[in-house]
Amino acid sequence: MHPNPIFHDADAVRNLAFARERGFGVLAASAPDGPLISHIPFLLSDDGASVALHLVRSNPIVRLLKHPQPVRLAVSGGDSYVSPDWYEVPDQVPTWNYVAMHLTGTLEQRPQEEMRALLDAQSAHFEDRLQPKTPWTAAKMDADVLDRMMRQIVPCRMTVTGVDGTWKLSQNKPDAVRERAAAGVEAFGLGSDLAVLAALMRGAGVKQ
Repeated sequence: MHPNPIFHDADAVRNLAFARERGFGVLAASAPDGPLISHIPFLLSDDGASVALHLVRSNPIVRLLKHPQPVRLAVSGGDSYVSPDWYEVPDQVPTWNYVAMHLTGTLEQRPQEEMRALLDAQSAHFEDRLQPKTPWTAAKMDADVLDRMMRQIVPCRMTVTGVDGTWKLSQNKPDAVRERAAAGVEAFGLGSDLAVLAALMRGAGVKQ
């Protein structure tokens, strides 16, 4: 997280809504030989208190879950390099704008009997975003094949104890200067989700 408090102006509700909408992040856990990282889809509960996810059984993080483990889930949004030229004011320096938030908490492995319900919930959640496509469901699979595949993954739940987000959107610049930088990001940016980031930059002067 960026240390400047000006970039932490989003409240927990906005941070959680961002994470829920993204539904994909980087799970980090500590192990004796160093940090472990997994890139995972997830479901964040309506109240933001828990995260449902699954991991491949061979994932090293699973081997830690004989007991609940402290973890952090990092969720990233749009990002881009920002050229000083785009501000059109003197004495500026290059920077990188981005949105990112962290969920801190405790991860536990859940009973294997919960895996099917989690699979159905996850697929239904993301399939719904593909409308008007007819949703995929596990019922389309051969039962034996599905059973073999589900034995290779384990359900997990993260209990959320902390939420923090960085919305680095040039809030420290005057509105007109930030607007010009947003236009530069949209037209020439180097990063990901540039149009989304530019829109967020344009709205950064409006208190959420």
